[in-house]
Amino acid sequence: MKHGTVLLVGRPNVGKSTFVNNVIGQKVAITSPKPQTTRFPIRGLYTEERGQIVFVDTPGIFGKTKDELSKKINEKTLKAVNQAVDVVVYMVDHTRKRDFEEAKVLGIVRKIDKPKILVVNKVDMTEYSYLPQYKFLEDEFNYVFSISALKKLHIKPLLAQIFDLLPEKAADKDLETSVYPLLNMDSKTFIAELIREKVFLMMGEEIPYTTTAVVDEIAERKNGITYIKARILTTHDRYKKMLIGAGARKIKELGSYARKEIALAIGKKVFLDLTVETDPHWQETLYS
Repeated sequence: MKHGTVLLVGRPNVGKSTFVNNVIGQKVAITSPKPQTTRFPIRGLYTEERGQIVFVDTPGIFGKTKDELSKKINEKTLKAVNQAVDVVVYMVDHTRKRDFEEAKVLGIVRKIDKPKILVVNKVDMTEYSYLPQYKFLEDEFNYVFSISALKKLHIKPLLAQIFDLLPEKAADKDLETSVYPLLNMDSKTFIAELIREKVFLMMGEEIPYTTTAVVDEIAERKNGITYIKARILTTHDRYKKMLIGAGARKIKELGSYARKEIALAIGKKVFLDLTVETDPHWQETLYS
């Protein structure tokens, strides 16, 4: 029986969260095409007959931290890197040029004294490729795999290699009794993340980075509907107006998409009471 922890490291938007979600077969991390979607390390459990893998999906490491939140995200990632892990998966995106940010991530990976796997993601995308810029990495890593996390291509050989590198251990009894693969997030935080995902997907370039979501209440009503009271927090009144929209159309749209996603995740009918508030200090109070 194999059991161990696998750390996923890479730049923002290389596909780490998509990989974890598709391997586990259930959504444990939110995704969007925008950087900074993942803001803290997420631990997800994958179990099969070969054993147990605890995947640690880390936020992408920013080359330059222009704001306080980006700095805190980097700090959380580095803290996860320094925790006990058995295998490191370093994921790169061949459709993006290597740059200072990539060099920073590689420098961190080089310092980790654990078995390391290089994973080139997005092989389904061939229109733009900077693969020659990453070729030298194959000399540094004993194990190299090319996959498409989105299309679930070539995942099985990668999993087989991960299991081969993990130590032989008895199954963790606490993990065996876990009813949900998400190991380090309570229901309020998970629902808040689903709401924030919709903001990232549905709003423009600037607004997602000024916002977060908070769930204040989850209650089971007698009619079988799950009542959820939540707030989207943003740093400026002008963003609040944009999130609400003319005639409250935008907040209704956000709420509708979020409600459907939450209902699908928890398998129950949901009433989502969603509002928007201005809080210029949420980055300090919620991500300290």
